[in-house]
Amino acid sequence: MSADPVIVPARAFLFADPAAHSLSPGMHRAAFAFAGLSGTYEARRVPAAELPQAVAGLRAPGVLGANLSLPHKESALPLLDDLTPAARAIGAVNTVIHRAGRLTGENTDAPGLLAALEELEAPDELRGGRAGGPVVVLGAGGAARAAVYTALSLLERDVWVVNRTRARAEELAATWPAPNAGLRFQAADRNEVPWAQARLVINASSAGLNVPEDTPLPDFDFARLPENALVYDMVYKPADTRLMRDARAAGLRAANGLGMLAHQARLAFAAWTGVDVPAQVFHAALETEKTGGTGDAT
Repeated sequence: MSADPVIVPARAFLFADPAAHSLSPGMHRAAFAFAGLSGTYEARRVPAAELPQAVAGLRAPGVLGANLSLPHKESALPLLDDLTPAARAIGAVNTVIHRAGRLTGENTDAPGLLAALEELEAPDELRGGRAGGPVVVLGAGGAARAAVYTALSLLERDVWVVNRTRARAEELAATWPAPNAGLRFQAADRNEVPWAQARLVINASSAGLNVPEDTPLPDFDFARLPENALVYDMVYKPADTRLMRDARAAGLRAANGLGMLAHQARLAFAAWTGVDVPAQVFHAALETEKTGGTGDAT
């Protein structure tokens, strides 16, 4: 989708609840400066009941669109005019694009996650298809939907989804479109997952967010994972989560969601403005503010 000419001054937003923790304004300020555009980006706390009014306001002249984070990624769907194929398949939106009074929902979380993983994982390991082993996704919300889409559709690997409430994981698996032939996607309890084959574990839940000792895998023996496994935590506040610490204590590689945050922001900015600002601009902005939230568009 090509961008319309940017109206100066341009405005973009983050709608979330809470929103005060967001690192996105700093990244987008840096992107506007790099692109030589006059624009603002504001993180707004938008309670669920106020989302329809907030989304309607994005149709105003000069508004590029907005990022959406918890708890709005799925509830915003009926408020939009169009969805991109990826957003439709994922069933969650993290970026709203305004064009001539119409609002299109996009999901830059999935390609943002892929780009972050590509910075951490060897291509043959990451894109090995079923030979790369199953991907375990922790969580069953909007961020988890992006992770499932990344693993199933972009990496073509089997997926096991584990959630504290199994019924929600089962609902996600039951409503997901049939994966490509031969691929497997199912909900599971922890004790059903083939951990010894899982070389990629993605935490897409909010477990650990702002709670340093919380983890989506309490009392878990990380030695059950292969020695070359990567544990990717979408949470980035704190920057070193308990999940990451536990994985590293077992000799595994672990990373937080800052890479995903930078890449999804880069893709959103490009969709709004038509300017593909280098990822390093977003990474550098995060380094200047870094205290860490989840990499799912906040």
